[in-house]
Amino acid sequence: MKSTQRSSGKPASKSTSLLTADQRKELLSYMLMAREFDTAMLRLYRQGKAFGGVYSQLGNEAVSVGSAYALDRDRDVLFPMHRNIGSHFVFGQDLDQLMVNHLAREGSQMRGTDGTGHYADPARRIYGNVSHLGAMIPVAAGFSLADQLRGITTVSLTFIGDGGAQVGEVHEALNFASVHKIPLILIIENNQYAYSTPNSLEFACERLSDRALGYGMYGTTIDGTDVELVYATCLEAVERARRGEGPSLIETRTMRMRGHAEHDDFSYVPKDLLEEWATKDPVETYITRIVRDGVMTADEVKALRETTLATMIASIDRALERAWPAPEEGFKNVFMSI
Repeated sequence: MKSTQRSSGKPASKSTSLLTADQRKELLSYMLMAREFDTAMLRLYRQGKAFGGVYSQLGNEAVSVGSAYALDRDRDVLFPMHRNIGSHFVFGQDLDQLMVNHLAREGSQMRGTDGTGHYADPARRIYGNVSHLGAMIPVAAGFSLADQLRGITTVSLTFIGDGGAQVGEVHEALNFASVHKIPLILIIENNQYAYSTPNSLEFACERLSDRALGYGMYGTTIDGTDVELVYATCLEAVERARRGEGPSLIETRTMRMRGHAEHDDFSYVPKDLLEEWATKDPVETYITRIVRDGVMTADEVKALRETTLATMIASIDRALERAWPAPEEGFKNVFMSI
């Protein structure tokens, strides 16, 4: 299939027509939850209470929420990365569970041994990310292939950053998925920087989605700050996959508004670039849009913000009241202990 490119200026009406008012409210609710979770982790990290690396998704909420919202949570599977907390909420992940994971308390899915998003929740069809970026994409393709061999169409959604998109596993997985028409959706979150490396030193093509043509699969580049556009684009990819038309490569253009992780002060990013992208904040622009469209009033949005913040604070308090995991938990599931 010929790769198709869309400009980021796609009319909003097309995506809006796919969603009811209640669905649009739900999208905003998930985005606010993702934003508040991120903000909480930044504070907790500075207080020495959040463990492992804290990888912010500030600026990427529309991508993680809009993409996961296009999937069928009873049929499809999610392979989120460390900047996709919003997708966890869409797939029904419990806030308290995420909180104890990141605060390394008793009841953590990683038993307190990891707080950087490597946890999985198969009951919710969420599978944990692989630290060696790019290595998760063959796993996601393999999951859908296994079901395909059983006569079941399961769409796998996974993500990679602009830097991670340059590694060999990405090429191998996309080529294999395209040949075998595997129902895989890969979102390349083009955050402008791979750690401290700008796009100009990462790749020479104009768009990362241009590579789709070489694989014989569908590809497009879109504005990653527009949650309804992300949803509509991913919904089309899901529908193509269900028709047996194979994988899709979607490049979302956003900006990583924090450093690679919270230990990184991101002083290498030009301040004027951050200021420019701050005007495109996906949460604030969506609030403006749904208030303008009459979906919610400004007072209703304010109340939702306050409720979300109160929910987050209560979850933090509950997590901090939990005991630390027993020390012997650190010796489980390892190849050898001395």
